Amino acid sequence: MLGNLFVVVWDDGHESYYPLDELRRACPCAVCSGESDFFGRVSGRLPQVYTTDSFSLQSVEPVGNYALQLNWADGHSYGIWTFERLRALCPDCAP
Repeated sequence: MLGNLFVVVWDDGHESYYPLDELRRACPCAVCSGESDFFGRVSGRLPQVYTTDSFSLQSVEPVGNYALQLNWADGHSYGIWTFERLRALCPDCAP
């Protein structure tokens, strides 16, 4: 982390900087983003109430060799961020 930024240095040397508030608001978990059924309909997305702790990153844990789990100060730790998803969110990496 660097201030209010989450920094990823990729294997190819590229560095990505993600504002913590944007990462939290884009959480990929089923509670925050919902989940799709067989027909592609999204359900389960709940309105989120954020506090200051919602944007304070406490720790980061690897999930296998493909993702990271971000653990926030408000106790939210459900989102699994694949490296593919993180790289796609990088503003400098957009096609």
